[in-house]
Amino acid sequence: MTDKPRYRPFPDAEQDLRAWRGAPDTPQTRSPAYRLAFADADFLMRDELRPVRLQLELLKPELMMAEREINSTVVMFGGARIPAPAAAANAPAGLSALSAYYDQAQEFARLMTLKSVEKGCREHVIVTGGGPGVMEAGNRGAAEAGGISVGLNIVLPHEQAPNAWVTPELSFNFHYFAIRKMHFLMRAEAVTVFPGGFGTLDELFESLTLIQTRRMKRIPFLLFGRSFWEKVINWQALAEAGTISPEDLSLFSFVETAEEAVAAISDHAERTEREGNERG
Repeated sequence: MTDKPRYRPFPDAEQDLRAWRGAPDTPQTRSPAYRLAFADADFLMRDELRPVRLQLELLKPELMMAEREINSTVVMFGGARIPAPAAAANAPAGLSALSAYYDQAQEFARLMTLKSVEKGCREHVIVTGGGPGVMEAGNRGAAEAGGISVGLNIVLPHEQAPNAWVTPELSFNFHYFAIRKMHFLMRAEAVTVFPGGFGTLDELFESLTLIQTRRMKRIPFLLFGRSFWEKVINWQALAEAGTISPEDLSLFSFVETAEEAVAAISDHAERTEREGNERG
């Protein structure tokens, strides 16, 4: 059954745009003042319009994902510089040693997307930053499983172009880091964090802070590679210093393999459903 077009008593934006473009060519119609505000790029890029641009970046991906009926996502954070094993020989030694996480990220995304396909690609949808490295591996694994995946790219002065594995209709581009990070978490049912640099650490701590402060419900928060994360961050020292509570160390857990991560997410979902039934 096809929905009937919504009745509208007034012209829509597209009709007004056509009428404006068809106006007679006069000094008045050539003036920037005469441009329709929503079609005036110079106006929209003024400093005073920053709040409007923030709202647009929040709305556009939200509406497009809602139209695809994406209800829940699985977030994959991780380094853009981590190479695929096939390219590891040409990478610096440190990055070469981390290349195994590319394979784990790809396999994790593949396994989660198989579950997503079973649910009509509405649940467990993989979302990455859309770039190279771990992000590419995540989108690649999702594509190999025959599902969809989201890429939340951002305009940067260097490498951050979308990888070839992001679902094209779900390949978004951002100007504002803050809005991009909101979209990572708005539908998140699990967060996975692979080795990475400043950007990955930023995403890790902002997400973890939201859970710690109960601004976001507790979900599986999985760090791939205990040895990496315990070398980079002295978690225990934070608890011993009293800057976090000892209980905060239970907000995340370490995993080593894709299968281990999938099992942790499945166990959490089953436990949550069981507890919900018991309360009901």
